[in-house]
Amino acid sequence: MHKSLHKYTDALPRSFYERDPRDVSRELLGKVLVRRDQKKLLAGRIVEVEAYLGEDDPAAHSAAGRTARNAVLFGPPGYAYVYFIYGNHYCLNVSCLPDGIAGGILFRALEPLEGIEEMARLREVSVDKPSDLRKLTTGPGRLAEAFGITRQRDNEKDLTDARSDLFIAEDGYRPNRILVTPRVGISKAAERPLRYIIAGNQFVSGPRIT
Repeated sequence: MHKSLHKYTDALPRSFYERDPRDVSRELLGKVLVRRDQKKLLAGRIVEVEAYLGEDDPAAHSAAGRTARNAVLFGPPGYAYVYFIYGNHYCLNVSCLPDGIAGGILFRALEPLEGIEEMARLREVSVDKPSDLRKLTTGPGRLAEAFGITRQRDNEKDLTDARSDLFIAEDGYRPNRILVTPRVGISKAAERPLRYIIAGNQFVSGPRIT
C-alpha cells in the first residue's frame, strides 16, 4: 500500500449521495478525490462543484430523459458519470438521489495533494513554481486529465468503494467558508445558484472570489 493511502481509506458512504444534489454539493467541498494506479497515488481536495437537478433542470444531461449515455444519473447514488465535451476533454460527475431519480454533481476544481509529478505528466505541463499548480486541476477538463479519467475507464465506477482505483474520501478537513454562485460555462439555466466553492481557495476556476 502507498505510504500516503492510509490517510484516504475512509470512503464516503452511498447514503451521503442519496440526497438533494444541492446538499451533497455543499458537503462535498473539502473531501478528497483519490486515484490509485498500481503503485501511484493521486489525491486532490474538492474545492469547486456544480449541482445538476435532473429532469427539471434544463442544463442537466438527464433533462431529456434516460438514455444509454446518461443512465448512470438515473441509477443508484455514488457512481461516476463521465462524459466527453467539446471533442477534447472529459468531465467527472457523481450520481445523487435514490435509484431511479436523476441528479448529479460536476467536479470543477481540485487542490492537488498527492502525486503532483504524475498529474503534471498526464497533463503534459511543467510545474516550476507554486502558481503552476493551477494548471493541473483547475477546471473540469484539467482535473479529469490530471487523474487519467476517461469514460471508457471510469464511467459507472463506484466512488463509494475504497478498494476501487477511483473514490472519494473523508480526511476530516472542513472549509472555513463556502460560497454559492451561478453556474458557469453553460447556456441553459446558467443563472441558477448551483455552483459551490471554497471561498478564497486559489484552485477555484475563473476569477478568484473571496
